[in-house]
Amino acid sequence: MKSEKVRLRKMTNIQQVAKQAGVSVATVSRVLNGQNTVSSKTRIKVEEAIKNLSYEPSMLGRNLRNSESRILLILIPSISNPFYLEIIKGIETVALSQNYNILLCETDSNPEKENIYFDLVRKKMADGIISMDPAVNIETLKELAEKYSIIQCSEYNVDSGIPYVTIDNEEASYRAVKHLIQIGHKKIALMNSDDRFLYSRQREMGYQRALEEHGIALNNDYILYTKHLGFEHGQQAMKKILAMHERPTAIFAVSDLLAIGALKEINASGLHVPNDIAVIGFDKIDFSNMTNPTLTTIAQPMYKMGTVAAEMLIDKIRGNDVDNVILNHELVIREST
Repeated sequence: MKSEKVRLRKMTNIQQVAKQAGVSVATVSRVLNGQNTVSSKTRIKVEEAIKNLSYEPSMLGRNLRNSESRILLILIPSISNPFYLEIIKGIETVALSQNYNILLCETDSNPEKENIYFDLVRKKMADGIISMDPAVNIETLKELAEKYSIIQCSEYNVDSGIPYVTIDNEEASYRAVKHLIQIGHKKIALMNSDDRFLYSRQREMGYQRALEEHGIALNNDYILYTKHLGFEHGQQAMKKILAMHERPTAIFAVSDLLAIGALKEINASGLHVPNDIAVIGFDKIDFSNMTNPTLTTIAQPMYKMGTVAAEMLIDKIRGNDVDNVILNHELVIREST
């Protein structure tokens, strides 16, 4: 019986549905496209014919007729960074609810790979882009945005004119460092990423503002830059900090991955967190609650960021105006401070 249904599905076409329902092919098409110009009586006849014949319309053909692909591109620099997972879940939830699919594109911050994905939009094989790559070629993105729907998520370029959803990175890092100062720390190191990224510069500004407001002189030796956000890069940066003659008593890392790497290195050195060195991270990835000790961190609303980005992109695809969105963040105090 199952094989017979499969055979019917393969053989049935829209002309047969129209014949059984006693209507035109155009009427069947209008029903399939959800148009409200068909009477309820006719719609029921068509739907019964579709069900009886196990007819499945070609989504590809339908999308081509409507000049749409129903696919959204999601650009991320690395799929291994857990920060992106919750954002992607949020994007997917909204996309599926609006009959869109998502295509995840790992760019490795490589311009050649980016251009391959950009071509999918140019060739109408995707309807729009959500970019989360901080190293994306912004000039190319700006050119694309003149013709196609694009949203920036988390990382963004202020002057690009491309709508974005993010948090207030400067204020978030200010709160994190202020917390360290309030519990008695004055020698606070900043474990930062590459300062060509906007979020990196903004979080350093917040760090500096907190020190300045509390009369603590900036020590440039306490600011360390890593080229990547991986766990091992946090370990390497922490080794440099531990080797300092006048060692900091607290670390603010711009990523939980860096902070977790720092925690591991501190523990391996025989020092205690937070008694010897306090540590704060950024993002509140799931792993941040599994460390020993658990990690104090700035919580980004990652899932919400994803849902908002997807809603913004779909609105833009539909021709609506889209405003920038700044979401709230939260300082989550745990055992590492």
